[in-house]
Amino acid sequence: MAKRDFYDVLGVSKGASADEIKKAYRQKAKELHPDRNSDNPNAESQFKEVNEAYDVLKDAERKAAYDRFGHAAFEGGMGSGAGRPGGMGGQQGDFASAFSDVFDDLFGDFMGQQRRGGGKRATRGSDLRYNMRITLEEAYRGLQKTITVPTAVTCGVCEGTGAEGGAEPATCPTCSGMGKVRAQQGFFTVERTCPTCSGAGQIVKNPCHACGGAGRQQKDRALSVNVPKGVETGTRIRLGGEGEAGLRGGPAGDLYIFIEVSEHPIFQREAENLFCRVPVSMTAAALGGDIEVPTIDGGRSRVKIPPGSQSGKQMRLRNKGMPALRAAASGDMYIELAVETPVNLTGRQRDLLREFEALSEENNPESTGFFRKVKSFWDGMKG
Repeated sequence: MAKRDFYDVLGVSKGASADEIKKAYRQKAKELHPDRNSDNPNAESQFKEVNEAYDVLKDAERKAAYDRFGHAAFEGGMGSGAGRPGGMGGQQGDFASAFSDVFDDLFGDFMGQQRRGGGKRATRGSDLRYNMRITLEEAYRGLQKTITVPTAVTCGVCEGTGAEGGAEPATCPTCSGMGKVRAQQGFFTVERTCPTCSGAGQIVKNPCHACGGAGRQQKDRALSVNVPKGVETGTRIRLGGEGEAGLRGGPAGDLYIFIEVSEHPIFQREAENLFCRVPVSMTAAALGGDIEVPTIDGGRSRVKIPPGSQSGKQMRLRNKGMPALRAAASGDMYIELAVETPVNLTGRQRDLLREFEALSEENNPESTGFFRKVKSFWDGMKG
């Protein structure tokens, strides 16, 4: 099959400048790169065609020969690329440079690291997590608490450079500060992390005696933490810049404090509301009366029990719950009655209860209604 015109392959006119040809090549190579066109079976052959066209048109002498003789200039010994399949003769370094630019466009700044410019590669420090357990009362009031956090801090001797005396690290001679080394393999440029500097772009010739060249030291730091009112289990507090120190002058990470509120022996919490289960005697539930219940602020509230109260009955105390986080509102407190059956009865108490039972047939409407339904059910089954 006849070869396509190289100018058509790159999509440029015959009078295009070297910069226009290079720009067109980079765009075409990006569009047709096999890694971006896994679903196109022709991508690899088209990619090679683009490379072949650029290899000819980028060189002034070979371009002139092609303009005069066309494809025949590189067949049968004519032209500077004679005898080399695909026209890969001539200035191989120029092609590697051009393809390197395409590689940067496709995969540049991978994992957040610069591929150009050299110099210092500042790395942000890691974020830290601290688990803090507090009581429900502390969550109600809020508190100021000092915590001790083991972390990596900037070395005070070398000021984070890692070099003795605070000297600036030297540019890595292997990668010239790039942090990457490249190797040409046919059409492709393979880029790897520099083995000398491990991608830092710099080396420390005389490591700091205090930190061993790391630029950081492990220390315990005491921090004062303000825990606001209304926090609950799972609340996260962020302290910006209080995490691990960065490398080579990079910013410090953050410290995240995760709150866990301990279970309370009296109160159960649901969001901003509190629940308190209060046992009452059978007599108090039947006759009604007043009881005192505790509140989370350490006070007391008097609650009136209606006569004939049953287990599970709830009464609400407005605004006696937990404060809302970073808001002026507060939840409510719910009192749930648990009617207690007396135990360890004396003989006299048993006699009184039997006498009471004999006189209370009409005083238990719920049980009377239930057993009436049960009798009706059984009668229906017999029928």
